[in-house]
Amino acid sequence: MSSELQISPAIHDPQGQEKQQQAAGVGILLQIMMLVLSFVLGHVLRRHKFYYLPEASASLLIGLIVGGLANISNTETSIRTWFNFHDEFFFLFLLPPIIFQSGFSLQPKPFFSNFGAIVTFSVLGTFVASMVTGLLVYLGGVMFLMYRLPFVECLMFGSLISATDPVTVLSIFQELGSDVNLYALVFGESVLNDAMAISLYRTMSLVRSHSSGQNFFMVIVRFLETFVGSMSAGVGVGFTSAHLFKYAGLDVDNLQNLECCLFVLFPYFSYMLAEGLSLSGIVSILFTGIVMKHYTYSNLSANSQRFVSAFFHLISSLAETFVFIYMGFDIAMEKHSWSHLGFIFFSILFIVIARAANVFGCGYLVNLARPAHRKIPMTHQKALWYSGLRGAMAFALALQSVHDLPEGHGQTIFTATTAIVVLTVLLIGGSTGTMLEALEVVGDSHDTSLGDGFEVVNSRYMTSYDDEDTPPGSGFRTKLREFHKSAASFTELDRNYLTPFFTSNNGDYDDEGNMEQHHEERIPFTRRGNLNNRG
Repeated sequence: MSSELQISPAIHDPQGQEKQQQAAGVGILLQIMMLVLSFVLGHVLRRHKFYYLPEASASLLIGLIVGGLANISNTETSIRTWFNFHDEFFFLFLLPPIIFQSGFSLQPKPFFSNFGAIVTFSVLGTFVASMVTGLLVYLGGVMFLMYRLPFVECLMFGSLISATDPVTVLSIFQELGSDVNLYALVFGESVLNDAMAISLYRTMSLVRSHSSGQNFFMVIVRFLETFVGSMSAGVGVGFTSAHLFKYAGLDVDNLQNLECCLFVLFPYFSYMLAEGLSLSGIVSILFTGIVMKHYTYSNLSANSQRFVSAFFHLISSLAETFVFIYMGFDIAMEKHSWSHLGFIFFSILFIVIARAANVFGCGYLVNLARPAHRKIPMTHQKALWYSGLRGAMAFALALQSVHDLPEGHGQTIFTATTAIVVLTVLLIGGSTGTMLEALEVVGDSHDTSLGDGFEVVNSRYMTSYDDEDTPPGSGFRTKLREFHKSAASFTELDRNYLTPFFTSNNGDYDDEGNMEQHHEERIPFTRRGNLNNRG
């Protein structure tokens, strides 16, 4: 009865409804104006090659300025209704198209040839950075250098602040033409470490809620379950979509709308399936994007291929630009706890140290396992260390911590994260071009060792099989050897088995060993899709 009494006045108050509709119209109009301004400003900046204010930084500044103006005007209350940063809206609607486009737009060879290094940096490295940051923040509180938080809450802060979002860096990498291996490392680490950060944050939140039932070993097991399960869900949905489009016979003109609609729905199905199973939707939709581009895409008609490419390109560009505007506006509108400036200062110092432990420690381990011609140069490691900006993912998790932690603790973490995001996006993002030129990692560099990751390793095993003395008449061993030869690398496995099984063609491959598809850029993939068509 009480809920009916609360709702009924709004139902019978047409004047109140009219005011709400007017406020909604003003809020949506303001959002559209800021999006238009951001795209136009980004185009002007790219055209004049002004790298000191990248597009993401410009979008963040636009949101900050408009939010600041709204904050000092009389429109704050009505506009806030339409501009509060809701983490559910971010995770369910804005993030999926961005991550899917990341997987959909990449070519697999540079990504998978560096996959071992990418996993090392994003999984082990993010874990190390989270633990180092949390431990240093806790010790800083114990020594009265900064606001003191409980140990588990320090680890939660370390987990969320370790999520890097180098959209700004990648855009400049592409504009200046960076080494493709370095680009692959920065791109892959940024996508997978988002999933790692979310998994660690949620795990630490569970540890805080049930401190007696969790231990270090269970944290690792829980993460591995989440990552492997999410990757399996994403790959499974991708292969299912490939089979559907191969045999459903939708590639005819009068079924093009149905074909495109089904293709667009599969990524969201993958994301929501993983979230519903308490897995990582980010990892799931990323691998769905990779699989759907490599297999499902070739089963579409030519018109549908053009449409879905343009569609995901469009919505990812809109979502990514809106995220930075959205974040900047909310930063200006939110109430922050600036009474603990020491916490902010030392947090910045500690994440710099933790990032160094992540990159240089993992770089050392990766180089131990790699042959001499494929070691990661120190200049690339320095560029990877410098590119660890914090962005929307850290901001969304910090906003969630306001609800998860006591008021003072959550507000302090949120304020510190806000300051770190603004400083890293504006200062580090603006100086990225200078950093790349100083490290001499830009220019037209085609690395001939790009694709030898699988082939070199597996050819060594193939040789060992060839050298074995196979007894005459051993049919099983002969078949085993023939199978191993035909699947000695991922490219051969893909060419001989996966492509014929999941697609309607028998593997039209280009010189790089990838399925023949349309290539637009020298760097084979980009996280910020609207850079593909440069002015």
